[in-house]
Amino acid sequence: MSRILVALSGGVDSAVAALLLKRQGHEVHAAYFRTWMNEEGLPFPGECPWEEDVRNARAVAESLALPFRVLDLVADYRRTVVEYLVEGYRRGLTPNPDIVCNREMKFGVFLRRAVDEGYDAIATGHYARRRVNDDGTFDLLEGADPNKDQSYFLAMIRQDQLARALFPVGELLKPDVRQMAAEAGLPNATRKDSQGICFLGQVPVQDFLERHIPDAPGPVVNHEGRTIGTHRGLHRYTLGQRKGIGLPSNTDHEHYVVVRKDFTTSTLHVAFDRPGLPGLYADRAEARNFSWINGALAGEASVLTRIRHRDPSTPAVLRFRPDGSAEARFEQAQRGIAPGQVLATYQGQVLRGGGVFV
Repeated sequence: MSRILVALSGGVDSAVAALLLKRQGHEVHAAYFRTWMNEEGLPFPGECPWEEDVRNARAVAESLALPFRVLDLVADYRRTVVEYLVEGYRRGLTPNPDIVCNREMKFGVFLRRAVDEGYDAIATGHYARRRVNDDGTFDLLEGADPNKDQSYFLAMIRQDQLARALFPVGELLKPDVRQMAAEAGLPNATRKDSQGICFLGQVPVQDFLERHIPDAPGPVVNHEGRTIGTHRGLHRYTLGQRKGIGLPSNTDHEHYVVVRKDFTTSTLHVAFDRPGLPGLYADRAEARNFSWINGALAGEASVLTRIRHRDPSTPAVLRFRPDGSAEARFEQAQRGIAPGQVLATYQGQVLRGGGVFV
């Protein structure tokens, strides 16, 4: 029997994770860790529903007779995730705060707190699987439910973090999780899954960034080299973006899409979104700052890759350099590879790690 601290989010997945661990006979405690408190005076129409999340998490803990508490990790979150997000956009990147939150908060600050308090492991509601190898190391595998697999968001965690992480629902399909919650009488069995980054609530990311990054207007230039508008700041756009550019479509079937951001002239380049559009589609890309879960890849490696959570896996060859960076050559051209996004690498269903596009 192990002593486990479950990170209850208020959602059904982490609730069933706690249920399963208790049924297995472990000593299970639960905690909700708060990561955001809206700054006073922010002119935002939405709020992070953390108070509702806490009520749901507490109700789950009470129904399972688990000790429960709320941990205030706001300062850590601001330092590791919010500042990363703002600085990334300031530099014109497309950062992924969810991946950083997992590495630095859930399996960073929260895990260290749990270990310091004598827990053997933490558990979350991620749809991913952990496998123990004969040599005592651990592999991270895709979740059994292909429609809910969340391994992409764990691409940057380390072996020492995985060694103390449990994913009890990783072997289940989402409908089975819902059914299990309902049969156990969990109070949030029918609660809708949350979406987006919690600290933004219902606020568009651009509204949040307005408070931190001043606008720097510049021209919008089309594929013919003609200036067709003015943008408010290159940090507001990402490669492949179609909505929110502020340009009328040529027809009902043709839409402008961002193909390049030129910071030397503060120019936003757009073109009509068509298959194989140069600048939008690429069959190779550079990545660096790789983080490996169980053994680093080197030399030339054949892998499966994902550049976004919902994208299908694509075969690719990684050619590594002595400094650890790599060129990825994709079997099929990828759409909208933006600097700052994470390249997740797999071999079969095993997540090897991830790097950051440059």
